[in-house]
Amino acid sequence: MTVLADREWRLVRDDARDGATQMALEEIAARTALEDGVRTVRTFSWEPGTLSLGYRQDPETVDWDYCEREGIGVTRRQTGGGGIYHDAYADISYTIVAPADEVPGDLMECYALFCEPILEAFSRMGVDADFASEEQESIYQPSCYLRDINPAHDVVVDGRKISGNAQYRQRDVVIQHGSLSYALELEPERHLGVFAEHGLESATFTDRVTGIREYTGIDREAAVETVADTLGDWCDAAESTWRDEELEAARELAARKYGADGWIRDREVLEADS
Repeated sequence: MTVLADREWRLVRDDARDGATQMALEEIAARTALEDGVRTVRTFSWEPGTLSLGYRQDPETVDWDYCEREGIGVTRRQTGGGGIYHDAYADISYTIVAPADEVPGDLMECYALFCEPILEAFSRMGVDADFASEEQESIYQPSCYLRDINPAHDVVVDGRKISGNAQYRQRDVVIQHGSLSYALELEPERHLGVFAEHGLESATFTDRVTGIREYTGIDREAAVETVADTLGDWCDAAESTWRDEELEAARELAARKYGADGWIRDREVLEADS
């Protein structure tokens, strides 16, 4: 259990939602942490499967026709790095939200703290995962999974990436989100197909990336429950759900930001209605 467990935390076992709404809910959770003193841990999934672009990623790296043809949503994260295809089945995602003055100011120390429950979740599932012991060079820069592997926040098994984690700070709140790969071998074509003119074979992806199912017989539902339970145990969180006003605020923010073409392609945000 973390030293932060003496604060008020909630655990949200979230529903599957579109990518724009999922990203908006993180901002709303940051507002709740700051204004109401309620910190959040949650698990979530993406429906439909969604490509999330890194904050500064060039939209020209995206195969927009492929995404439209395959029914893949596209949004842009607040965190940097390359794009990630979040499959509705093969991806398990999580978020941790807490006031910045309660967590280490050093980025690496904060990663180490917030990744404690993620590494513990892998252990509970019988997967021998840990931070990468050394950097690995980038294979294909636009793809988060094929960028250089960083020991600070990339989790690997046998040298293959199984989880990526990223942080950003907003309104004096730290937000960490990440993905755990459950069965990425199911969709290597989509993980590559969302990118324009990548010229890579599926084997290039599967040689670099692995998933939980490759190492244990746990089914996806049980894997999601394990991640959620571990997050909750880490901070002694109370089981909870989103408030109605949070969901409404997230829908509004998704419409004018995370789901808007201006943000997705150019990081432009529409002003809120007065």
